[in-house]
Amino acid sequence: MANYVSIYSDVEIATAANASEIFLTRVIPALINIWLDQSPAASDDVVQTTSADFSYLFDIGRERLIAAWGMSQGRFGGERDFSRMRHHPLSAGLSYHRGHAIPHRLGGSLDINLVPQLGRINTGPFRELERRAVATPGALYFTFWKYRGSGQTPNGVDQGLLVPGEIPKIVAFGN
Repeated sequence: MANYVSIYSDVEIATAANASEIFLTRVIPALINIWLDQSPAASDDVVQTTSADFSYLFDIGRERLIAAWGMSQGRFGGERDFSRMRHHPLSAGLSYHRGHAIPHRLGGSLDINLVPQLGRINTGPFRELERRAVATPGALYFTFWKYRGSGQTPNGVDQGLLVPGEIPKIVAFGN
């Protein structure tokens, strides 16, 4: 897991009233630096983009997602586009799902938001923080995808939920 200690104090001093400002001006820039420092195989063509109110750090040269993050607005009630999702490439093997970097029920879209993720992680322990993010409007949720070499299937993911005034909850999973 990446070393996230540098963001702890900012998250812990944040309140519901100032969390958005602290997260946008201090925590997210620090997270981006951590993720880029921990992505030695990234190409020189990394961009930040947004989709459906969430932000993504994407390596264009390697054609893979590095990180996704955004503020919880509570449960998203939109329907899943199963037909479109079914046609998204699934080349990592039968043990993998088209995992959402930002969960659908939080408002995560398709396309850039889909990552090859082990099914046993996607439908197992990964769901705990996803559910808590949905239940905690104002919290910052993120995933950081780690790779070996130049492939498009991550070998690990850090998943985090930063709730204003609380110790950050960040867990690492193999993939």
